[in-house]
Amino acid sequence: MLQYRIIPVTPLQQNCTLVWCDQTGEAALIDAGGDIDRILALVRQQQLQPGKLWVTHGHVDHVGAVAALRSMGWGPVEGPHQADAYWLDLVPAAAARFGLPQAEAFVPDRWLDHGDVLRLGYEQFQVLHCPGHTPGHVVLYHHEQQLAWVGDVLFAGSIGRSDFPGGDGPELIRSIRTRLFALGNQVQFVPGHGPMSTFGAERQTNPYVADRLFTERLS
Repeated sequence: MLQYRIIPVTPLQQNCTLVWCDQTGEAALIDAGGDIDRILALVRQQQLQPGKLWVTHGHVDHVGAVAALRSMGWGPVEGPHQADAYWLDLVPAAAARFGLPQAEAFVPDRWLDHGDVLRLGYEQFQVLHCPGHTPGHVVLYHHEQQLAWVGDVLFAGSIGRSDFPGGDGPELIRSIRTRLFALGNQVQFVPGHGPMSTFGAERQTNPYVADRLFTERLS
């Protein structure tokens, strides 16, 4: 069975997640954005060993600790989609701009594409390319537990920004409605910031992507 713990990191309170297969003990970090000491304390608490590094997109609050963790024996680094390569190149400048600790640029060991599968012990995650917030943003979906890690595509009651270089508002809406909502109303998701929600709840109440908004446009 998949186990996970969410660790809000950096002053931006980005939801880094430690996930592991409880049968094998194999672990991964999703969006290791910073606060390495806090992350490693949780890893030790759960008696896990360094594992994989998975990245949803290239913004510094989601990747700021990746290069440092890789130098400490974590890896391979998998994700995001290659369209976010320019964001990874900008990581040092972005860290300085936002007053975050020094962070290094890196190249993943594996770029991810829509339809790829990530494996963690006996657990599998489906990769969905969901551009709009960034062009190379990916979402990781665990079918068995009906759980998705959506980065900054969708939040409880909101959606990701699309005004950064490479962002695209209409494309972001399409990603949410055609790729995320298609997974089913019952699916819970861990957003890049803030509390968890379900796709069903967002279809009902989210002021940007609720079903009623699109029904009204057609009427």
